[in-house]
Amino acid sequence: MPTVLRSRLLPWLFLAPALLILLLTVLGPALMALGLSLTRTGLDLSEPPVFIGLANGRRLLEDPLFRRVSITTALYLCGVVPPIVLGSLGLALLVNRALPGIHWIRGALYTPVLVSIVVAAIAFRWLYAENGLINGWLGSLSGGSLPPLGFLTDPRLALPAVMVVTLWKGLGYYMVIFLGGLQGIPGDLYEAAELDGSRGWRRHVDITLPLLMPYVVLVAVMSAIAATKTFEEVFLMTQGGPADATRTVVYYVYDLAFQELEISYACTAGLALFLLVLALGVVQQLLRGTGQLSRLTS
Repeated sequence: MPTVLRSRLLPWLFLAPALLILLLTVLGPALMALGLSLTRTGLDLSEPPVFIGLANGRRLLEDPLFRRVSITTALYLCGVVPPIVLGSLGLALLVNRALPGIHWIRGALYTPVLVSIVVAAIAFRWLYAENGLINGWLGSLSGGSLPPLGFLTDPRLALPAVMVVTLWKGLGYYMVIFLGGLQGIPGDLYEAAELDGSRGWRRHVDITLPLLMPYVVLVAVMSAIAATKTFEEVFLMTQGGPADATRTVVYYVYDLAFQELEISYACTAGLALFLLVLALGVVQQLLRGTGQLSRLTS
């Protein structure tokens, strides 16, 4: 075998096991879901599925509950992504210093990432309970005049309460990404900026933020994709309630498939979510390409 051909085939040979797993666990089920979305079928597969074309897609566009859960998912995304980007960036700036015990501080901030979502959800349900820790503190501060707040039973508070769990779990993870970007910035740039009069927080505006923009885009898109696929927090804490206030698209797909047993319609809703996640991934690649082009032309 020629050396050039061997050098080209060798990387694909190493990638083959991972590609095979992706084919069996991701691409294969996705194609099956696409096929089911064009049929009418349920869990009883003893009868062949009936081909109905794009009828499920038209039903989805006219479904008021799907529009409602889409709005809820958009609110979840808007309520989670900006705090995660700003909060994790702020934490990274705070821990990017040579201080005594800074490694322990970084480890403590990263610890929530290691906590199981089941454990986190149970802990936060106890904190949010009417006789829980948060209501106990609020009652003590108000002298008992403030009634207990229904964090998970009030439609106005349930969605923000679930968002807090996502933020608590994600800040440390994205902090590490920003920290890696910060430690890749040469110190000479800050010294040169200081000679030009850029000191304190001004140097972060002049040096840090422009150089961290690829990381900002990466964290924003990654957290947005994770927010659109939120399921565990909702399932463990609110079951989509109260009054569908926390029912997201993913939870709606779960209800359709495993509660109402509408498999083909659930596949259609799942494909709509897939297209949204795909669009976010395309946006990330476009912004990444634009950033690389601007750096090459500058």
